[in-house]
Amino acid sequence: MRTPFFIALLAIGLGLSGCTSLGPQTLDHARLQYNEVIKRTTEEQLLLNIVRLRYTDTPSSLAVSAIAAQFERSQSVGLLPFFTAAGGDLNRSFTAVLPQAQIMGADRPTFSLTPLDDQEFTRKLFTPLPLDGVIYLAKTTWPISKVFRLYLENLNWVPNAETASGPTPRLAPPVDDFLRGIAALQSLQDRGALVFGMAEQEETLGGALPAGAVSARDLIEAARNGMEYRPDASGRHWRLLRRNSYPVVRIAPDQLDSPDARTFAEVFRLRRGASEFRLTQEALSPFRAAQPADGLTHLDLETRSLLQALYYVSHGVEVPAAHRARGLVTVTRDGAGRDFDWQQVMGELFQVRSQPGAERPANAHVAVKYKDHWFYVDEADQDSKSTFSLLVELSRLELTGKSGPGPQLTLPIGR
Repeated sequence: MRTPFFIALLAIGLGLSGCTSLGPQTLDHARLQYNEVIKRTTEEQLLLNIVRLRYTDTPSSLAVSAIAAQFERSQSVGLLPFFTAAGGDLNRSFTAVLPQAQIMGADRPTFSLTPLDDQEFTRKLFTPLPLDGVIYLAKTTWPISKVFRLYLENLNWVPNAETASGPTPRLAPPVDDFLRGIAALQSLQDRGALVFGMAEQEETLGGALPAGAVSARDLIEAARNGMEYRPDASGRHWRLLRRNSYPVVRIAPDQLDSPDARTFAEVFRLRRGASEFRLTQEALSPFRAAQPADGLTHLDLETRSLLQALYYVSHGVEVPAAHRARGLVTVTRDGAGRDFDWQQVMGELFQVRSQPGAERPANAHVAVKYKDHWFYVDEADQDSKSTFSLLVELSRLELTGKSGPGPQLTLPIGR
């Protein structure tokens, strides 16, 4: 009877060995699969919303707020004897033993989907990017021309296709001067002749104080709060000062006479010979008569919201001729009444191609089906891919972290 005994031990050993590797094996196969699906569907959702905006459709988003993956495995082993008539000796009443083993597994993931349609979502969607956000992006490795083209309505009131920041306009927006000035700015940055930095200025708070009114305790308390008491030249009076930091753009002095620096100064009406310009947000008068006659020493920005940026890039969507003929989109025309080519605005920034058919385009980096056509970013279009990547990251920053309970859709899968 040793053979059945050894068979039983072998079956039990195989079963137990499978138990010990279930967890690591499952994680090894599941983690990257979930990661890839979340990445792909996030990109597809953003592209779909961009296409919707080109068609004056309403954008909508669902956030995957939680994934709970439950993996189960059960197993059993046993021995089935074959009995024969061998008398009263039970140990000799069967002639063979049949081993049995059973292994069952189940994958029950649960996804929690949160509609992004509450007040907080809407507020973030419509809130212009703050000046600090623009400076942060400008200091990253993203090209300054890409950041400014995406997120600026105008610079020193030189318009960046302002009417493209909403539903498609019927008349072509002015943009040529802005693009020319930004190209010069990018050229200066590319060769290290332009940097973004911080400068300081001192601000006097209140009037002069008698020297006897300022104690050592006052000096320490002021220092703790980033301020300073300083005596005047006579030593009889003290003033409370505070240092304020502000962002600036600096141009290398030896590059001020370069063609790029001259173009940049000419387009944005900057003071000739100045090498440092303070960055401000909507602080400049829009009227030319109210601006300094000898040129500006500020770069004043009017920024876009995330929704405005998405509307802006939606004009890089290639609309099929059949959809234009059916009146599904607004057709923009230039001053002569001719169809306006939006690539004059979107060139080297963003383009979404379109293609009919049932099959997903083979050369698509990301693609969605909308109104019987595929819309996609070509995997060989590096400019569009980098712009789309920036938009994905910015949308994550703007649209995540939703507060409040909100409605959630929880989907148990695999039961």
